[in-house]
Amino acid sequence: MNALISSCLAISFLVAATGSAWAADGEEVYNQNCGLCHNMISPKLADKAAWAPRLKQGADALAASVVKGKGAMPPRAGKANLSDADIQAAVQYIMSKAQ
Repeated sequence: MNALISSCLAISFLVAATGSAWAADGEEVYNQNCGLCHNMISPKLADKAAWAPRLKQGADALAASVVKGKGAMPPRAGKANLSDADIQAAVQYIMSKAQ
């Protein structure tokens, strides 16, 4: 048991020391939380013309829209458990597909 605790502490220390953490997968976050709407209604994921004015606002503004909600989209896309990291990852994924 002590070896297991030591291993967990060592992993935690390494993550903290390197500043790394398990990063959210933007595509996965999008597919599980955003895609249901954005694959069917505007702005659709691949609709570059619809996303163009939004992309000009930048990633922080888009993430803020997700956090606060906008139009028909409720705050945090209706998923209160979405972390800020999840939202940022999804926004980056959307931006990469909409450019």
